[in-house]
Amino acid sequence: MSISAQLAEYLAGAADAALPPDVEEKTALHVLDTLAAGISGSRLTAGIRGQAYAARHPTAGGVPIWGTALKVDAGVAALANGMAAHADETDDSHAPSISHPGCGVVPAALALGPELTREHLFRAVAAGYDVGTRLNLATGTAAFRDQGARSSHAFASLFGAVAAGAVALRLPAERAMAALSYGTQLASGVTTWLRDRAHVEKAFVFAGMPAHNGVLACRIADAGWESVPDPFDSAPSFFGAHAENPHPGLLVDGLGTRFEVMATTIKKYAVGSPAQAAVQAAEDLVQQGIVAADVTAIEILLPANAAHVVDGRDMPDVCVQYLVAGTLVDRGFGFAMAHDHARMEDPEIRALWRHTRLVPDEATSGTRAGTVRVRMRDDRVVTAVVTDVRGTAENPMTRTEIVAKSEDLLEPVLGRNRTRELITQVLDGDPSARLAALG
Repeated sequence: MSISAQLAEYLAGAADAALPPDVEEKTALHVLDTLAAGISGSRLTAGIRGQAYAARHPTAGGVPIWGTALKVDAGVAALANGMAAHADETDDSHAPSISHPGCGVVPAALALGPELTREHLFRAVAAGYDVGTRLNLATGTAAFRDQGARSSHAFASLFGAVAAGAVALRLPAERAMAALSYGTQLASGVTTWLRDRAHVEKAFVFAGMPAHNGVLACRIADAGWESVPDPFDSAPSFFGAHAENPHPGLLVDGLGTRFEVMATTIKKYAVGSPAQAAVQAAEDLVQQGIVAADVTAIEILLPANAAHVVDGRDMPDVCVQYLVAGTLVDRGFGFAMAHDHARMEDPEIRALWRHTRLVPDEATSGTRAGTVRVRMRDDRVVTAVVTDVRGTAENPMTRTEIVAKSEDLLEPVLGRNRTRELITQVLDGDPSARLAALG
C-alpha cells in the first residue's frame, strides 16, 4: 500500500486497538496535563481572546469551553480550548519533532467526541501524538528551523488533530484518507509568532488554528466529500510542497508499536521549552546555596537551534534571561513569577539580567540541554548542567508530581473538590465511563 493508504488504514483501526498499559497510563497523564494547561490558561490573555471569539458562536448542546459555562460549535471549541491550552507555556512538548502535541490534539479529540469513553479518547489522543510528530519527522526538521519559515508546531498539531479526530469519529479508511487529504490543504503557520508580544497569535499558531483546522478536515471527510487519495505519495504531494529532503516512510514507521506519547515531555516548569533546562539549572544553583545578591555575572548556554526562541523576549514565560534571574532572586521557580509582566522591571531582577549573556551552543543543538554559570563576588564560578530536563522520557516526572502540578494549575479555577473529581475521572475512572463532564 502507499504511505497514504497505510496511514489511513491505521487510523481506521485505532479506535478498537488496545493501547499497552504503560502507553495508556502515559496518555492519560497527557490528557490531564493538557486539560490543566487549558483550564489554567482560560484565565490568561490567549485563553480570554479565544473565549471572546467563541462567545460570538454559542450553540445549545455544543462543546464546552474549558473553565467556562459556554458551549459552542466543535470547530470553535477546538480553537478556543487550543489557545487556552498553550496560553501559559505549561503544555507538553515533543523535542524530536519540535512540536507541542497536546495543545492541538486533545482539544480536537474532545471537540469531535465530547462524550467519548476514556478508552476511546485515549486511543484517539495517542494516535494524534503518533501522526502529528511523525509528520514533522518525515518532512524533516530542517524545513522548520529558520525564522520566517514554516512553523513546526502548527504542522504537527494540525495532523495530530486530524488523526485524533479521525479516530474519535471512527472514520473508515476511505474517510480517514479524505481527512488527511483536506488536512494537507489546511496546513499553515509561519514563525512570525516569534514577534508576538502578547502570546495570542503564538497560541493561535501552535494550537488554536491547527485544532480548528483538524476538526474541519475531519468533518468534511465525515460529510463524504470526494478527495485526493494519495496526498503523501504522488507528485505533487504534501512533501513536495513543504520539504527539500523528506523521508516519507517515517510517517508510518513503527505505527502501532512505537508510541510517540512515550517520548513527549510533560513540563515541570511553565515556560517555553528551550528555557526549561536553564530554569532547572538555576534551581540547582539555588540548592547549592547560591544567593542572587552575591552573583556578578550569569552565562546561559542553550542549544544553538533553539536559543533564539527564548532570547530577550517581551513575554516573561519565554524570556530565559528573566526566568533565570527571577528564579535566583526568588530562590526557586514560581508560576506567578513566570507570568508576571510587571516583574520584568523588578530592579533586582533587571540588575542580574544586565549582566547575563546567552550563548547558543552548537554542541547541544537539537537537544533540550542547558547550562547556567554564575560568577560570584569572590570570583568563584559555579556551574549547573542539565542534560535531561525533568519531565522528559529520560527523566520523567512521576504520577504524583504530575497530579501535584495539575492541582496547582486547576484549583485556582475549579476549586479543590472539582479539581479532585476531574483528576480522578481522567486517571482512575471506569474505562467505559463517558467524559462529557471534562468541559
